[in-house]
Amino acid sequence: MKKLIVGLFISILPALTLAAGASVPLDTMEPDHANKASLQRGAALFTNYCMGCHSMEYARYKRVSEDLGIPAELYEENLIFTGAKIGELMKNSMNKDMAADWFGAPPPDLTLSSRLRGEDWIYSYLRGFYKDDSRPLGVNNVVFENVGMPHVLADLQGLCAEEPKIGVDPSVDPLSGDVRNGEVCGEWETEGSMSPKEFNSAMYDLTNFMSYMGDPVKLERERLGMFALIFVAIFFIFAYLLNREYWKDVH
Repeated sequence: MKKLIVGLFISILPALTLAAGASVPLDTMEPDHANKASLQRGAALFTNYCMGCHSMEYARYKRVSEDLGIPAELYEENLIFTGAKIGELMKNSMNKDMAADWFGAPPPDLTLSSRLRGEDWIYSYLRGFYKDDSRPLGVNNVVFENVGMPHVLADLQGLCAEEPKIGVDPSVDPLSGDVRNGEVCGEWETEGSMSPKEFNSAMYDLTNFMSYMGDPVKLERERLGMFALIFVAIFFIFAYLLNREYWKDVH
C-alpha cells in the first residue's frame, strides 16, 4: 500500500509543479485562436521581430498560411525572408555557433514555447524589459532575470527606465481618486512608436500567434470533442435503457 501511494504521488508530481505556476507575478492573457486577424498581425510581428534569431522549425509555412487565411503567394512574398519555399519548415538562417558567441547560448526554437511557458508568461515577458546598465546588452527583464536577449521591440514600446509593474493590478487612491499602477512603466528612458495601449494590443497578437503555433489543432480538437460528448450522452441513454431491460426481471 505504501509503495502504491508513493507511486501515485510521483505520477502527479509534474502536474503539481505546473500548478505552482511562475515564481514572479504575471499578467493574464486569454488566447483566441479563432481570431484570424489577431493571428495574422501576430505572424507579421513574429516574422519581422523574432524570426531573425528564433526559428519555428516544427511547423511549415504552408500550414500556417492555410490556417490563418493568408494566400500562399502573399505569405511567401511578404513573410518569408530566407528564400525558403512555402512548403518548407519555418527555419531561419542564423548560425547556431555564431549565435552562441553573441548571446552566450543559441536562441531557442519557439514552436512549443507557449506549451512550455504558458501564454501569461510570454505576454508578460514581452512587456517586461527595462534599462539595466549592469547587463551586457543594457537591458533586463522582470520576468526573466538577467536575460541574454536584447529588447528587439524597443522601437515599438520604448525602453522603460525602471522595472515595469508586471502582474500588478491598478488601484484607485481613496483620498485623491488617482489611479495607481495604471501603466506598466512609470518612467521611460526612450519612447517608442506605439502608445502603451497599442503595444499591449500588439503583444497580445504576438502571444496569440505563438499560442496557436504551440497548438495549431486546438479549435479542431475542441470541435471534435463536442461531437464526442454528444455521442457519449446519446449512447448513455441507450445503454441505460438496455441495462434496465436486462435487469427488469431480476429481484
